[in-house]
Amino acid sequence: MQVQRPALVAEQRQKLNPRMLQSIKILALPVAELTEEIQAELEANPALEVVDDRTEDSLEAYSEERLDSSADIWDDENADFEYKSSGDGDEDSKHKFLEGAISLPETLQEHLLTQLRILPLEEKLLGLGERLIQNLDEDGFHITPPPELCPQCPAELLEEAIGIVQRLDPQGTCCANYLESLAIQARLAPHAPEGTLEVLSKHVESLEKGRFADIRKALQIKDPQFQAILDFIKTLSPFPGRHFSTEKTRYVIPDLAIRIEDGEFIIELNDEIIPVLGINPFFAKLSGEKTSDRSRKAANAFVRDNIEKAKFFIGSIQQRNQTLLNVAKAIVKHQGAFFLQGPKAMQPLTLKDIAQEIGVHETTVSRIANGKYVQTDWGIFEIKRFFTNAVASTASSAEVHSKEGVKAVLKEIIESGGETIASLSDRELVDILARRGIKIARRTVAKYRGELSLDSSFGRRKH
Repeated sequence: MQVQRPALVAEQRQKLNPRMLQSIKILALPVAELTEEIQAELEANPALEVVDDRTEDSLEAYSEERLDSSADIWDDENADFEYKSSGDGDEDSKHKFLEGAISLPETLQEHLLTQLRILPLEEKLLGLGERLIQNLDEDGFHITPPPELCPQCPAELLEEAIGIVQRLDPQGTCCANYLESLAIQARLAPHAPEGTLEVLSKHVESLEKGRFADIRKALQIKDPQFQAILDFIKTLSPFPGRHFSTEKTRYVIPDLAIRIEDGEFIIELNDEIIPVLGINPFFAKLSGEKTSDRSRKAANAFVRDNIEKAKFFIGSIQQRNQTLLNVAKAIVKHQGAFFLQGPKAMQPLTLKDIAQEIGVHETTVSRIANGKYVQTDWGIFEIKRFFTNAVASTASSAEVHSKEGVKAVLKEIIESGGETIASLSDRELVDILARRGIKIARRTVAKYRGELSLDSSFGRRKH
């Protein structure tokens, strides 16, 4: 009989203390999120304050070499608001308040539920319809398949509820995918040309590849009728729910700017929106006082603890900025051709290359590059875009192409214009690239097109 007995096992584990975790977090923060983190730390730590002098003693302890840059100082005067009210102006004040109130956009679910609840439906059908609407993603499609969402529901009742939601505005929601949505919209349209449903259900692949002759032959229709079908399909929305998307627009704030002046690379750190931090003088004074009073000792311990946290926070920010500059310098060294000639000249580069260059771990480079942007003469690029894999070459020389460089060449070919270019298939694009010394497969061309948001030859001919 096997008996389980307790046993002691010695093992080593590496644990990060809260300060190290905070330092890692700051390293990964883009400049916009860093300002939010600073604001949160200012509210949590009374020993930390905003100053306008970079020669503060508390900063010198952590950095002998300063980064020459300017920063905005938070002005408390800008945060002052004055409210006035009077008995005679109550209605006026109320009216102004309502005008200034924040207006939230209506969601797809709210829009559909409002319509559903005014329909004369039985309680069971209404409840099922509400459940289906709450199960829609931002495109208007099912998140969970309806039979799994309500396994006990009779199939007839489920189909009836789905049909009701599909007819609500916008039509074509509550579907499995965009193909079903297009078919539903065409079925509900009173003036859909004859043959539209057959094209959407049986000939989508031919439609996407531009094989119009095959479709006309299969449907036995003439050009004017087929053109009417095409024109109608263009009016349909493949993702009807996106009109109600509440996702906020995010504006990119570059963390760095790299430009060329007089033949030299200039790297600038964007710290103008980062407040200059220092130690509160009152706390610094308290930390130097000595006392034998027990209550004062507890207060001094609190003061010293917060000062240490403030110093570490300031040091973490400076370490982040210096690492970011070091990575930028190494990227310029390896990708100098990009800054001179543009994306087509981007060279293969890995995280390991930069990590070895500046003497840090690859994960550190990954954290500093992800989510941060650099402004160049060729536009604003995410730093991680400079890390790109190599692509095979057909040239007899040892020339190497990067993935981003090949994508730039592909985009240039497709966007060069002209009917001839518009009709080029992915296979023909493969041949053109091969003549330029770039060897990639047809499916790779299709993949790169998708990443560049470029249409297929059929889509390009439509435009």
